[in-house]
Amino acid sequence: MASSEDVVVGKRSESAVNRIVDLAEEAKMASEGVEAPSHAAIFSICKSLAAGGIAGGVSRTAVAPLERLKILLQVQNSQSIKYSGTVQGLKYIWRTEGLRGMFKGNGTNCARIVPNSAVKFFSYEEASRGILWFYRKQTGNEDAELTPLLRLGAGACAGIIAMSATYPMDLVRGRITVQTDQSPTQYRGIFHALRTVFVEEGPRALYKGWLPSVIGVIPYVGLNFAVYESLKDYLVKNRPLGLAQDHELSVVTKLGCGAVAGTIGQTVAYPLDVIRRRMQMGGWKNAASVVIGDGTKKAPVEYSGMIDAFRKTVRHEGVGALYKGLVPNSVKVVPSIAIAFVTYEVVKDILGVEMRISD
Repeated sequence: MASSEDVVVGKRSESAVNRIVDLAEEAKMASEGVEAPSHAAIFSICKSLAAGGIAGGVSRTAVAPLERLKILLQVQNSQSIKYSGTVQGLKYIWRTEGLRGMFKGNGTNCARIVPNSAVKFFSYEEASRGILWFYRKQTGNEDAELTPLLRLGAGACAGIIAMSATYPMDLVRGRITVQTDQSPTQYRGIFHALRTVFVEEGPRALYKGWLPSVIGVIPYVGLNFAVYESLKDYLVKNRPLGLAQDHELSVVTKLGCGAVAGTIGQTVAYPLDVIRRRMQMGGWKNAASVVIGDGTKKAPVEYSGMIDAFRKTVRHEGVGALYKGLVPNSVKVVPSIAIAFVTYEVVKDILGVEMRISD
């Protein structure tokens, strides 16, 4: 005769088996209820990605000379100054390298920024939808809208995803942009640069400077989206100076919103961009114009990490070194961000892509 203990164990086992069976049935029913994405949904996603990619390519090409000058100012040796300002720097590049020099590295930049921008805009919309859904569930208010802080979070998520997905391209783009005709060895293109860095410096070198990039992209991209979207909402709802008509803003007004967003975001995150760029140059034997640690030699710089890069830069060049290239970057960022946001919305309208954040 079975003991009472055996009976209890048997009942528990039977209960566990029944629970597993129930869970399996629930999972089966759930899987049967899930529909595969329709062709229309996939096509809509592709159009949204295309709109983001086009926006990135157009905006970066428009400001390519300023982008190159910014990087050259960020990494130039403090003991051998070639570029002393925006106008002088652009004139020097034009005189020594011609028109091709003004756009050097732009092909690589576009190869990076097109997928980066596509992923960033798409990720922002998807993150916004997810955050808004969760926010409405938490508050119990189905009519709740995204707050500036929630937009900041969605933008930060989008920036981290896009940055991480395309970071090796950003690293080689920076190196191709910095190299000159006098560099001992030339990177012949994107794939040659990727292969050379991988072989000579190892796979980890492709992500040098990733940490300050991620830290910097949180306020930069987060503020860009948060300020742009919040400013647009404010203008549409309050209609100051008659800027909004029929709940729509003109292209010029949208450009202004993008300019404000870009100015705020890049100013906050700029020191991290300088450190990221210097860390990317570390270990590159042919970066003759890059500072070493004490700023006295034309040799590759070596940093043990982000904090070490901050410390050496400030110690030997002062706090102002963290803002090298800020002026051309400001001149570049204001139109670049504005053009990117407006181009994205215009291309989406042309392609017939609807905003899906509040779905």
